[in-house]
Amino acid sequence: MKKIIVLLFMVCFFNSYAQTNEEADIKAINKVLKKQRIAWSNNNLEEYMEGYWKSDLLKFYGSNGVTYGWYNTLERYQKAYPTKDHTGKLSFRINDITKISEGAYYVLGEYHLKREVGNADGIFMLVFKKINGEWKIIADTSS
Repeated sequence: MKKIIVLLFMVCFFNSYAQTNEEADIKAINKVLKKQRIAWSNNNLEEYMEGYWKSDLLKFYGSNGVTYGWYNTLERYQKAYPTKDHTGKLSFRINDITKISEGAYYVLGEYHLKREVGNADGIFMLVFKKINGEWKIIADTSS
């Protein structure tokens, strides 16, 4: 009987620890998204890109196909959003954050841009991976 009680206690403890760990991951991912929202709304695309993995292996998939690499993705944003009138004010609606595996999540959401050149709305799916202790977007599909 004591062994069963100890076993149940251990299962509950580890389950609680896993939930707490997952909650901390989601909170950290939301913090990255908040920083990106603020940077975008301040027309600071370089700071916005800090949420992305600074690697040639980064993938961005949009209406013009796949863009590979951090610098190419930044350049894509700079061409598509050349002024504050184009970046406008960004807001997100996060619909789901799901753990893929240890150290990886996907995020489903909607973005809304309020801007002088006309508002824009769309959806996105981001893949976050914990790299060197930081949550970074390694893949982005936006439309």
